[in-house]
Amino acid sequence: MRIFIDTAEVADLKVLAATGLVDGVTTNPSLIAKSGRKIAEAIEEICALIPGPISAEAVASDYDTLLAEGRFLAKIAPNVVVKLPLTPIGLRVCKALSDEGTPVNVTLCFSAVQALLAAKAGATYISPFIGRLDDNGQDGMELIRDIRVIYDNYGFETQILAASARTAIHVRDAALAGADCATLPPAVFNALYKHVLTDLGLEAFMKDWEKTGQSIL
Repeated sequence: MRIFIDTAEVADLKVLAATGLVDGVTTNPSLIAKSGRKIAEAIEEICALIPGPISAEAVASDYDTLLAEGRFLAKIAPNVVVKLPLTPIGLRVCKALSDEGTPVNVTLCFSAVQALLAAKAGATYISPFIGRLDDNGQDGMELIRDIRVIYDNYGFETQILAASARTAIHVRDAALAGADCATLPPAVFNALYKHVLTDLGLEAFMKDWEKTGQSIL
């Protein structure tokens, strides 16, 4: 499963990119607003830092402007993925951009039939929001599993990008459910390393090594 980072903070991405484990980045209007950056400037810098797919979201509410925004974002860098909402207009723009060869990430997916429509519109990625479903008393992982079955049934190439992951358990369960990718805030990415037995084991090893009085170098 590929791992994307959900942030527009370049400083955080520089640290995480150094791990060699980051496959891409997702952003949204809220993250851009939080960063205080101009969207084109931020996306260009992120695209130069991370060679994988970088999702940049168009925000207009009418077809012509949303399509124009998508085309503008796609020209920023070759690894931009235009992010669009799962609405009738959003899917129309998705179809237009996909037909032009522009990759699209359809976001704010909360049902399997929405995911079906996005795949039919040519979406490169579908972003089901598992954490928000859990917050609403539903099972986010059930949605991932349902989409996986539907896409496999019909040979859709749209990739399932598990979004709104809140914990390392979400990441594990998304991988088990067959998600192609997951997008994580930096704190959740860093939590993937953590286990109390790893920490305790390392502590014991280091204490025993110190007793030997040796140096490897």
